Amino acid sequence: MKTAAVILTLLALVSCAPVVKYPSPVNVSDIRSPAFPQTEYRIQPGDTLDIKFYNSPELNEQVIVRPDGRISLQLAPEITASESTPSELSRVLEQQYGKELREPRITVIVRTFGTHRVHVGGEVHRPGVVSLSGPLTVLQSVAEAGGLMESARTQEVIIIRKGEKRKPLIFTVDLERVFSGSDLSQDVLLMPFDIVYVPRSPISEVNVWVDQYIRRNIPVPFGFAYTVD
Repeated sequence: MKTAAVILTLLALVSCAPVVKYPSPVNVSDIRSPAFPQTEYRIQPGDTLDIKFYNSPELNEQVIVRPDGRISLQLAPEITASESTPSELSRVLEQQYGKELREPRITVIVRTFGTHRVHVGGEVHRPGVVSLSGPLTVLQSVAEAGGLMESARTQEVIIIRKGEKRKPLIFTVDLERVFSGSDLSQDVLLMPFDIVYVPRSPISEVNVWVDQYIRRNIPVPFGFAYTVD
């Protein structure tokens, strides 16, 4: 009887304990517009680039970004392209070709994308790598990872993104509002190498705690019958 009373008291305390929510250091409305991320795409290894010269079309080239992140052109054999935006790379090339050409005007177009990916973890059925071969939203990435488990905390799905100067940018999205149709903009488009983490729901965390600290340590089966004299 004393053991049963201890168990019931612990369960009551756990169920009443406050739930610590995951922080949202960045407001999701600052990350993206209603449909698309505001961050300009950054070139990655494996991307195919069209280099267009407006005044010297004979210099036009199509190149693939090497695994080391660089490209080789006729008058610029070693240029770092990875992690630059197309407009940033255009300015770098104009400076480089300005040594040989008069007022060069160069445009960089990402023709095809390399093998990009995102990582999906947490309370999904098949956590791991999901290919990013085209536009992919948070909900689509979760579906590719086998869908949500019953223990998922869908109101606070965490997105970790590589920000400027390689500093991580962390924000949360509320997939419950997507499911209800009240705010579809929460289903943001992902960027290459984003990490999507679906945390446990509060009740799941309680169940794990009960399993680890009560069921496995106190040899009393749950569901037992008892009477109070």
